[in-house]
Amino acid sequence: MYLLLVVAVYIFFAKYFVDWKRWEEYYPTILYFIVCNLTYNFVFYDHTLWMYKAKSGWLNHTIIDLVFSYFIIPVIIMIYLRFFPTGRRKYIYLVAWIAYFSVIEWLFAKKGLFVYENGWNLKWSIMFNIIMFTLLRVHFKKPILALALSFPIIVVLLIFFHPPFSHLK
Repeated sequence: MYLLLVVAVYIFFAKYFVDWKRWEEYYPTILYFIVCNLTYNFVFYDHTLWMYKAKSGWLNHTIIDLVFSYFIIPVIIMIYLRFFPTGRRKYIYLVAWIAYFSVIEWLFAKKGLFVYENGWNLKWSIMFNIIMFTLLRVHFKKPILALALSFPIIVVLLIFFHPPFSHLK
C-alpha cells in the first residue's frame, strides 16, 4: 500500500515539477544512476547492505527497487537538476536534497520498511547521499569525470562492505 502512495506522490511531482521538454537532457544522468543501482543490486545480491521490506507478501525488495530505479529516481533526478542553483545557494540546495533523502530513509527504517544489514546504517547512507547527489550533478555537467570518480568510490565501498567472494554468483 505504501508503494502506491509513494508512486502517487511522485506522479504529482512529475506532473508539476518536471520540465518534460528537457527530459532528453537528463536522460544520460538517469541512466548513470540506474546502471550504478542495478550494479549494486547484482554485486551485493546475497550480501545486501540495505533492503526494502514490504508488509504484503507479493511485494519484495526487487519490485520496490525496480519502481524506485525506473520511476521515482528519474523524477527526482529531473527535478533536482532542473532547479539546481548557481553560486553559494547550490550548497544549501545540495544539503536540502541530502536531508530530504536521509529523513525519508530514516522514516521508512523506523517503520521497518527499510532494513540495514552487514554494517550499513543511517550514517553511511547520509555519506552515500552526499556522494550520490554530488555525482549526479557532476555527471550532468561532466559525465566522464563522474564515471572516473565513481570507480574509486566503488572500490572503497567494496573494501568496507565487501561481500565474501563465495557469495558472488
